[in-house]
Amino acid sequence: MFERFFPDEYVESTYVIPFEKLYKQGFRGVIFDIDNTLVPHGAPADERAKKLFQRLEDIGFHSCLISNNQEPRVKMFNQDIGTEYIYNAHKPSTKNYIKAMEIMGTDRTNTVFVGDQLFTDVWGAKRAGIRNILVKPIHPKEEIQIVLKRYLEKIVLHFYKKALKKKEN
Repeated sequence: MFERFFPDEYVESTYVIPFEKLYKQGFRGVIFDIDNTLVPHGAPADERAKKLFQRLEDIGFHSCLISNNQEPRVKMFNQDIGTEYIYNAHKPSTKNYIKAMEIMGTDRTNTVFVGDQLFTDVWGAKRAGIRNILVKPIHPKEEIQIVLKRYLEKIVLHFYKKALKKKEN
């Protein structure tokens, strides 16, 4: 029942993802959520985020930010990053995941999505046919509607972890 929401991968942080390995596997584009995926909610790009985007560029990746936030928020984060972005994306709608791939010149087979929410980020990427990586939220302070979704996410993640253990045995 919950399988449709299971991420392809679940890791501690965006900053532990082995992007060099993904590049060797043929991935060429990375789509990112911003808040609680790259920085705490509402924060500008920090040194860690700036270094990550420089590293991705050095590897050869195209990147694009896709956010449900309005343009001022996304533009402020992107000011020192300088990548492509889509604001007011209406995730989990697939429309802007597809638009992001068009912007990057990639497709479903060579694009990966990274985000911190199951029901918007991961669900949208799955519906768009994109490999997805769920990361743990950077900071616990979130808007009330996200806090409520986190309770439901805990249930889905419980079954996800249970399914993983079953596969291992």
